[in-house]
Amino acid sequence: MSKSVRDILSMKNSKKITVITAYDYTTSQLCDKAGVDMLLVGDSAGMVMLGYDNTIPVTMDQMCLFTEAVARGRQNALVVADMPFMSYQSSKSQAIENAGRLVKSGADAVKLEGGTEMKDTIHAIVEIGIPVMGHIGFQPQTTTVQEGYKVQAKTKDAAVRLIDSAKALEKAGAFCITLEMVTREVSKIISNSVSIPTIGIGSGPDCDGQVLVVHDLLGLYEKIKPKFAKRYLELSSDVIQAVQSYKSDVTSGKFPGAEHSFLMEKSELERLKKEIG
Repeated sequence: MSKSVRDILSMKNSKKITVITAYDYTTSQLCDKAGVDMLLVGDSAGMVMLGYDNTIPVTMDQMCLFTEAVARGRQNALVVADMPFMSYQSSKSQAIENAGRLVKSGADAVKLEGGTEMKDTIHAIVEIGIPVMGHIGFQPQTTTVQEGYKVQAKTKDAAVRLIDSAKALEKAGAFCITLEMVTREVSKIISNSVSIPTIGIGSGPDCDGQVLVVHDLLGLYEKIKPKFAKRYLELSSDVIQAVQSYKSDVTSGKFPGAEHSFLMEKSELERLKKEIG
């Protein structure tokens, strides 16, 4: 049986929570077997899977497709799906409908960006029984347009706003909060100020858990290399080298070899030769 929201809540102050993004069946299976607690179907799929420059063009149909694939691949992890840009901002009814679409696609919970201004929307989704993960600090769907890629909560006033937002999301019913590119000091204050888990990305070690984009972790995405992302492998160079080796083997005639081929029974081959002359 897969983890539940209650399981994640129980890890607060007892065990660090591990979260990684996944966008397809194969990656979902592998990360699930590795034992991560949550699989996040992030709208970052728009960049690492579809080649967009940012997450803004991602559609609900695309997120549903990615979510279905990830849900089919997991056995144990909780699946959380991002609500893409403009799938929840227009009205509560729009937010509820689209959150429902992601749950029907296999998500156990949804994630949306925004602080205090999103508390009523989060409350409305939670009220109908869909768990919500909040997301504050750097918000890829909107902060990039306003400020670019900048660390959040570097001043007292900005820190107070972020702390207030975290408390508002908790009160609205969010079961955890992602903190992205938030100063370590403020992430620690927020983590100690709310009773729900905080999941950090570029926000220091004092959060209740951490999330990384799987393509960053594996060294597969070269277009952007965030400072906060630890690259455990550099698979992009390995993949290029493997494909180059394949190309060389094909052009030289080394592949496919006898071990990669199938043969007819000799008697059937003789019958065929007689048939075709």
